Amino acid sequence: MSHVLMNDKNRTRSKRADSENDNAVETSKLKARYRYDRYYGRNEAKDGPGERGSSVILNVEEQRKADALFDKEAFNLIASDKIALDRTLRDNRDPDCKKIPYPEDLPSASVIIIFTNERWSPLLRTVHSVVNRSPPEYLHEVVLFDDFSDHEELGPKLEEYIKDTWPDGVVKLVRAKQRCGLIRARLEGAKAATGDVMVFLDSHCEANEGWLEPLLARIHEKRDAVLCPMIDVIDSHSMSYSGIGASSVGGFWWSLHFSWHGIPSHEAARRKKLTDPIRSPTMAGGLFAVDRKYFFEVGSYDEGMNMWGGENLEISFRVWMCGGSLEFIPCSRVGHIFRASHPYDMGKEDWHGMNSKRLAEVWMDEYKRLFYMHRRDLIDKDVGDISERKKLREKLNCKSFKWYLENIYPEKNVPDERVQAYGMVRNPSSNMCLDTLGKDEKKVIPIGVYSCQGGASASEVFTLSLAGELRREETCADASASNPNVVLRSCHGGKSNQYFKYDKISKTIKHASGLCLDTEGLSNGQGVKIKECSGKDTQKWELEHILEIL
Repeated sequence: MSHVLMNDKNRTRSKRADSENDNAVETSKLKARYRYDRYYGRNEAKDGPGERGSSVILNVEEQRKADALFDKEAFNLIASDKIALDRTLRDNRDPDCKKIPYPEDLPSASVIIIFTNERWSPLLRTVHSVVNRSPPEYLHEVVLFDDFSDHEELGPKLEEYIKDTWPDGVVKLVRAKQRCGLIRARLEGAKAATGDVMVFLDSHCEANEGWLEPLLARIHEKRDAVLCPMIDVIDSHSMSYSGIGASSVGGFWWSLHFSWHGIPSHEAARRKKLTDPIRSPTMAGGLFAVDRKYFFEVGSYDEGMNMWGGENLEISFRVWMCGGSLEFIPCSRVGHIFRASHPYDMGKEDWHGMNSKRLAEVWMDEYKRLFYMHRRDLIDKDVGDISERKKLREKLNCKSFKWYLENIYPEKNVPDERVQAYGMVRNPSSNMCLDTLGKDEKKVIPIGVYSCQGGASASEVFTLSLAGELRREETCADASASNPNVVLRSCHGGKSNQYFKYDKISKTIKHASGLCLDTEGLSNGQGVKIKECSGKDTQKWELEHILEIL
């Protein structure tokens, strides 16, 4: 009898505990909803520096301090500190985005923010923007992962701020016991997350209105889609927030650095509405959303990679080649402070190069030759065991890199395929080759000449395309009779000032204007020109690899 009574008491206690837990959960939900509604209730009335995403105006003394700090921080810390941590932003979504009805049963989100010695105001503004602009029924948690920071303000002060500001525990601080580096820190953050969807953000962002629902809705309908918000610009000097048009997708250079380029015509034709997802060959890697279970099923990150660099292209290639997709979502917008340099120590190792070799060896098949064209120094470099990543590729039955280029990135220039010629462009009389001289090819730059390096330098590798373009990966030689200096600028495909023809008999490279490429009077580092054709030795060129089509 006493045993029965004891069981009854235990059941009563259990029911009471369940009831108390249910009440606590319901109270927490109500508090979260109150916080969310309260933010929007006072949103319009706010006034102050940087509100509505405006620029911050500093006085002379403040500007002096800001300038002194800029080289170290790579953004205007003084301006940032003057802005409220929960500043308002203009809603810069396309009007049609606001009309989209989203299902109520969207998956929950864990927003993961990795930081190491991030400054207080941009870090906390990132968190406030996420909590304030994410409907509480969908925001499961914000995981703040501290990758071994040693700034004093990020110690107990941060812990107290989080506890006081978000007592319901929606913001969770996880600290690394030693420096992980960005890649492993993201992986640790992912392991700590428990929501259905993980959204990774950099620690100097501001989520805008309605940013979360479009990401969750797309993953709800396509579980294997990896999604990026449209990345708006927070000016590193004025801290103003500027919306950008949905006009770019991710690409890459054969050196395996990320690049932006315009939406290709085939993708523009596929989309029916401005609010439709935009397929992208790659992503920058700092801001993206992914189904949590799918992330691990498809191989998460390569744990053999160190610190940072290359992981964004590795996951981009892997997702596409293994059956998933990578998309930008026009109705999700997040601002990001674009810094010209890293304000924290990355060490002296070539992490990007070594990580990139790992991805090239696992995912790029025969096209890894084009990476090594840029990084001959890495050919014999030991980058650790990659056998597990190769097994993963086999297990997931992934497609070839050739398939990726033909189906996902058909506009990518392959310098030694479907071209007239490629390699060094050499003037035998001077033994000088066309050369970019190491200049930034994202800008308009002169094409120079330099003593030929025998293929040791990727800066002297050019392609003569089937369309008659003398080109690099993203840029084409450009000149005119009125401006004979030959420069590299974005390829336009319209021939005219970007058209060159090679004559195998005379060995001249003739421009559309009728003028010839000439090295007369030039020495190392000077810019090449087009001049009246004369048959001189200074106008004779040898192309390293001429294909039969020429």
